[in-house]
Amino acid sequence: MTATPQPFRRGTVLALLVAVLALAVLPLLIIRGSEFGGSDGAAEQAIAEVAPHYTPWAEPLWSPPGGETESLLFALQAAIGAATIGYFFGLKRGQRMAREDANTTKTQSLEERGEKVG
Repeated sequence: MTATPQPFRRGTVLALLVAVLALAVLPLLIIRGSEFGGSDGAAEQAIAEVAPHYTPWAEPLWSPPGGETESLLFALQAAIGAATIGYFFGLKRGQRMAREDANTTKTQSLEERGEKVG
């Protein structure tokens, strides 16, 4: 007989959610007057410091017309990524629940017929 993995308890889930929210919000509240930028900007700045005469060897095929469009595309990319991850975990959970239901039904069926379960 195999032990089925137990899901997190409600208190554990709430504690993890609070920790994630704290990690996301506290830096915004604690670090005042700082400018948060993306990794592309940080990489450009680092390259400019390390090799000031560096010229990029490739140019993007298309540049967004403005900062808002760039932010929109970034948010869209993040939403698609989050949806994909959520779908994957939901699919796996559904498969596990279906497998557990099938095992439970099979066990009940065997018990009803008086056969040995094990």
